[in-house]
Amino acid sequence: MPPNATGLPYDRVWNFSAGPSALPVSVLEEVQRDLLNYKGTGMSVMEMSHRSKVYDSIINGAEATLRRLLKVPDNYAIIFMQGGGTGEFAASYLNLFASKSVRDKQRKLGRPLTCDYLVTGTWSKGGLKEVKRLGGITNVVADGVKSTESGAASYHSLAPVSEWNLGKPEETAFVYYCENETVHGIETPSSLVVDAVDPSVPVVCDMSSNMLSRPIDIKRFGAIIAGAQKNMGPAGVTLVIVRKDLLEREEPDTEAVRGVPSVLDWQYYASAGSMPHTPPTFAIYVCGLVFKWAEEMGLE
Repeated sequence: MPPNATGLPYDRVWNFSAGPSALPVSVLEEVQRDLLNYKGTGMSVMEMSHRSKVYDSIINGAEATLRRLLKVPDNYAIIFMQGGGTGEFAASYLNLFASKSVRDKQRKLGRPLTCDYLVTGTWSKGGLKEVKRLGGITNVVADGVKSTESGAASYHSLAPVSEWNLGKPEETAFVYYCENETVHGIETPSSLVVDAVDPSVPVVCDMSSNMLSRPIDIKRFGAIIAGAQKNMGPAGVTLVIVRKDLLEREEPDTEAVRGVPSVLDWQYYASAGSMPHTPPTFAIYVCGLVFKWAEEMGLE
């Protein structure tokens, strides 16, 4: 089809939406070709049983491609969930406080561990608010940049690391930050955070809006969460990459999991291959195509 004034095919426009955002045209074309009859199955992926061998190959292929693309180590689980980044505000706190390593550390301390939050804008502030709502004890590492006149925080730049108030490692369950704040426009270099945090403390990072934009040193993180709709595919699926030791729980683990709803339980999803119930099948399928496209393009 002839391009429009933007030079894009199919009369498409330049779409700079933070999410749902633009998808590669080649991916959309492949979806279009297979929409009514996926690879000769006689049905759309939207109609396909998630328990079928065909869909099993789709979701396993998506995971395998992402693992290659991001060089995800074997000791990390890749999980496709639902609930978006907002759901993961709660999930990251609940799952880590159910993990054996955090509970052992808390038992040794003799009191609840603190959750460190680097607040750089709307989404990290939302994560902090959610953990407070759930009863977590929080420590604000930094909250924007304070005005010298009013003392009010603004989110147009990052406070220098020398001004951060990181908790003591033996008293801290995890450090949480959002790498790219789409509302305020602040991007925090991952090296700035992981280099500042003691290696014994897991770093949890929301990478919703810059996932797949560059290589990631996965092993520097305890967990990475990302809503797919900003960089990886359609809305409806949430990616979690978590170090497997953080999924380990005490036996018997009744007390540890009591406060973790199944729909937010990383271990529950990981043990069922991301399919303890019907997953967002079509969204995961499209994400898998985007992963293949990104692998062909390269992240370097």
